[in-house]
Amino acid sequence: MSQFRLARLSLLLAAIGLNVLPALSHAQDAKPAAAAGAPAPAPADTVRPEVFKLVDPDAVKASMDAKNYADVQSRIDQAAAIPALTPYELFVLNRLRVALASTTNNAPMAMTALEAVIESGKLDKKAQGDFIQALANYHYNAKDYPGAIKWFTRYQTETGDVTGVRQYIIRAYYFSNDFARAKQELMSDLAAKQQAGKTPTIEELQLLANTGAKSKDPATYLIAMENLVRYYPSDDYWTDLLSRAQGKAGYSDRFALDVLRLQFKAVDTMPPQDYSDMAEIALQNAFPTEAKKVLDAGFAKGALGTGANAAKHKKLRDQANKAAADDVKNIASGEASAMKSKDGTGLINLGYAFVTMDQFDKGIDLIQKGIAKGGLKRPEDAKLRLGYSYAMAGKKDEAIKVLETVKGGDGVGDLARYWIFWLNRPATAAAAPAAAAK
Repeated sequence: MSQFRLARLSLLLAAIGLNVLPALSHAQDAKPAAAAGAPAPAPADTVRPEVFKLVDPDAVKASMDAKNYADVQSRIDQAAAIPALTPYELFVLNRLRVALASTTNNAPMAMTALEAVIESGKLDKKAQGDFIQALANYHYNAKDYPGAIKWFTRYQTETGDVTGVRQYIIRAYYFSNDFARAKQELMSDLAAKQQAGKTPTIEELQLLANTGAKSKDPATYLIAMENLVRYYPSDDYWTDLLSRAQGKAGYSDRFALDVLRLQFKAVDTMPPQDYSDMAEIALQNAFPTEAKKVLDAGFAKGALGTGANAAKHKKLRDQANKAAADDVKNIASGEASAMKSKDGTGLINLGYAFVTMDQFDKGIDLIQKGIAKGGLKRPEDAKLRLGYSYAMAGKKDEAIKVLETVKGGDGVGDLARYWIFWLNRPATAAAAPAAAAK
């Protein structure tokens, strides 16, 4: 970000500063009739001969080209000492100071001279905007954030360009620790872009996340992470989001396996502990084929089977392989008893077991029958499972249609939204090898 800012400032200064002086005309020598000892008045927007002699553009340019900056400074100082300088002569000298200061990286002189040039009233509208923007950038790079906000805001007012420097104003609020105002502006921009069907930039969302972190505002941080996952998914963003979401007040720990299922789909490689945890919970919930798939993936990625826990991983894999083989042999026999059950829980669990075996149509049909049978303690959980079963089957439209109906503040509603984020992920993320392999 710093390099980008400096490059932008250097371009501005190249446009306004290194074009050393405006075209100069100078007044004729003073007439003998002038009052004794009084300087001859100069016409508007001209410089007197004694000033012109010092700031002659050809001489100044030659010294600048030769990097004889001491000579340029001497010319400025001598001219500044001439009595009764006119507003235009002062304008010319400050233009020259801007050129010298920008070349020699003298920020204090540049800022003073820029402000004087801006307030001179001698610039056309385009140049005025350029000078204001350059001065704002100087304040910003000097970490004078209130000054940067003042001048960037003035740039917006005088040019009518309210978007070009807005990102710097918001960052200035952030760097001056006015996190409330930074959050307000970032959330306003996010809402406006989403309403207009536009994608927020990754920099905006990262800044929103940092604002939430710095101000110890987990809700704001979570909003930022949700949108980073939505528009710019990565393993780190997904892992962070799912971890943080489980820390929300009222979030039920019964969704531990559901969270890991989404993580397994969304990231390329999970931490070793997550593979083994997911497999153990899947085995506890009578989904051995799911446990086997997870462990196979962990071993294939090199996350399992190495290090101090290698023997433990192998034992867990052997357990999952045996249970999965038994489940394949016996699963069909469970359908009749599930159909006779008073509620649909058995059908839903059986259906998801078929889904883990990639028998998607069979599994989804049983889950739907279980939901229709009713008597469920948590019907929204069942709809969530139906939704991500459709997702695993590659039936995006059907999955989203179901997931959009899932409601609940204990985590079920969040998980449904996050599955929709994954289903609607950008094409580049959807084409990633990890997504294709799962």
